[in-house]
Amino acid sequence: MKFNDFPKKVKIVEVGPRDGLQNEKTLVSAEIKVEFIKNLAAAGLQTIEATSFVRADRIPQMADASEVYRGVAGLNIDLPCLVPNLKGMEHALAAKVKSIAVFTATSNEFNKRNINATVEESLKRIGPVLEEAKKNNLKIRAYISTVFGCPYEGITSVEGLLKVMDFFHQHHVDEISLGDTTGVAIPIQVDEVLTNVNSRFGLEKVALHFHDTRSMALSNVLVGLEHGVAIYDSSAGGLGGCPYAKGATGNLATEDLVYLLRSHGIETGVDLNKLIEASSSVFKALNKSSESKINRVFKGK
Repeated sequence: MKFNDFPKKVKIVEVGPRDGLQNEKTLVSAEIKVEFIKNLAAAGLQTIEATSFVRADRIPQMADASEVYRGVAGLNIDLPCLVPNLKGMEHALAAKVKSIAVFTATSNEFNKRNINATVEESLKRIGPVLEEAKKNNLKIRAYISTVFGCPYEGITSVEGLLKVMDFFHQHHVDEISLGDTTGVAIPIQVDEVLTNVNSRFGLEKVALHFHDTRSMALSNVLVGLEHGVAIYDSSAGGLGGCPYAKGATGNLATEDLVYLLRSHGIETGVDLNKLIEASSSVFKALNKSSESKINRVFKGK
């Protein structure tokens, strides 16, 4: 591994306000979410996943999506919002959202349990959403779950991943996030996946989304850096997790990612102290402790 060949600058996509809080059992108010996003922006994060336009009866944590987006829309940053279908897109457009995210998986069984659709069926649903997004000049980010393994099907096929990625490339999405949904990925596997993806599509649009269930997230990030990947998803304080992963400790903590990147001289534009303040505030509202090791170290000084 040649550390001097790493990207000089990395884009961090902060997913705590949506992917993180969506998976927390404790509901927090729209006011707290808005303050959280504003504090994250003040820490230097330029892309923050704000909310999700989904059915409130399915995901009550996101019932206040329109209110939250109105509260942060004035920030001069990218605020992608998750949109699962055309109904969600209708609400997002009404809220004047400028950037959306869509999602699917490489595993049929995972998709069926998550959204009651096979991978192919989910892509048929997503197609019209992407067309509507393009018609309205919205930025588009696509999430692909279970890239490195599924809790029901085991290791998923790289060829299956490439087929899903081909769909998104044909629709000219701006970014494709490859998700380690249950935190099973190991470095040798990440290397194999990125080698195959690079040979077919290149890695310019690729983001990596690791969970730290087995403490492998930062090791996997290093492999991504070695391949030149310069976009990483993370969640302040390690908020969230996957309800399908037994013992999951959540997403890779943004603080830990920033510390790793900073230690290698990679620019992120993020003020670590302000980031820790931002995440500490929301963890207080959740009445729980941060999963970030760096957060604990800095607060213990």
